[in-house]
Amino acid sequence: MVIKYFSWIKEHLGKSEEHIVLPNHITNVDQLIDYLNQMDKKYHLILKKKEIIKVAVNKTYSSFDANISNDDEIAFFPPVTGG
Repeated sequence: MVIKYFSWIKEHLGKSEEHIVLPNHITNVDQLIDYLNQMDKKYHLILKKKEIIKVAVNKTYSSFDANISNDDEIAFFPPVTGG
């Protein structure tokens, strides 16, 4: 699985993407977030307020209960603002 991070999320984590192999019990984005939070406290600080984070699965906006697999690309980014 490829996980991509954008904007201030990327800056706080110090990386724009990473490749991981999901354990079999991780089947949706919400579970992925829990898994990442257990890996490092940096993730918890950034992803704890899911209401301000947007997620895309395979380049399509998705919900946190969207199904995922090791073949997917997941992207986390803050809401886009315009002006």
